[in-house]
Amino acid sequence: MREPASRQSTRGRLIGAVDIGGSKIAVGLVREDGQLLGRRTCATLPERGFDDTMQRIIQMLEELGADIGEVDGIGVGCPGPLDPVSGTVLEVGTLPGWSGANLIAPLQAHFGVDVVVENDADAATLGEYVWGSGAGCSRFLYVTISTGIGGGAVFDGRLYRGAHGAHPEFGHHVIDPRGPLCYCGAHGCWESLVSGTAMAAWLQQQYPALGALSAQQICDRAAQGDPVALSAMQRQGYYVGVGLANLITLFAPELIALGGGVMWSGELFLEEARRVITAICTQVPAARTRIVHALAGSDVGLLGAAQCWLQRFG
Repeated sequence: MREPASRQSTRGRLIGAVDIGGSKIAVGLVREDGQLLGRRTCATLPERGFDDTMQRIIQMLEELGADIGEVDGIGVGCPGPLDPVSGTVLEVGTLPGWSGANLIAPLQAHFGVDVVVENDADAATLGEYVWGSGAGCSRFLYVTISTGIGGGAVFDGRLYRGAHGAHPEFGHHVIDPRGPLCYCGAHGCWESLVSGTAMAAWLQQQYPALGALSAQQICDRAAQGDPVALSAMQRQGYYVGVGLANLITLFAPELIALGGGVMWSGELFLEEARRVITAICTQVPAARTRIVHALAGSDVGLLGAAQCWLQRFG
């Protein structure tokens, strides 16, 4: 049973937020003012099939609803490629077997509310823009550097989309055509050079005697002054700087917010990145582009999924 309108107006609308990742799913309830009221997580386990995953998402939303209140709508952020209009998942490398599955239908049928599906990077972009560092910006870019690289753009308050609603892939513009081969088919795209996965692969290739170190372990060693790890940070700063300089040259944004796990150690390489930007980004007023750490934190995916629903129905 839906709550009476008087009670809804008192507490504000509640949006069920779903952030689907290749290894983890987060589910939360977000009030329309951006307050995250509760969350649940589970492993994605895509090998168990789409229907199994959806049942676990529904169960987590029901548990949160029992504790906090019924949802007035649901927003879902999911890795692409996908069709944000129909909610259909296409060929997503991290979600094998999900191609053709529809994210809207089972949630809409179970809860009886409007459901919005968005590319996870675009959802995070909206979350950071509205409830993070982007408030008041007319030209805003969000970049997340983690296992991969994602991001999005908001111009004049509207999420930028390409032809047929396509999501622009910041992580796959080519920086060094002689660089490593990426799963996207290109050599030396930004993701293949500066993602956490790429950082770990480069160090292992250059210094095999060190064994397999994670990106976090490399950053920890660099913070302690390890010369090998510091060389990795120098390289990281260079390629982060080149990629950001390209985005600044193309879009001349007011603000770029940097998020993702690798950016937790950004102080180790951002100075070098800024030096590179100053040196090569000469055809636009690059000094007017502020580069900041994202403020929405690890819950940006949930906040973004809720904001997607509010953008569509709020």
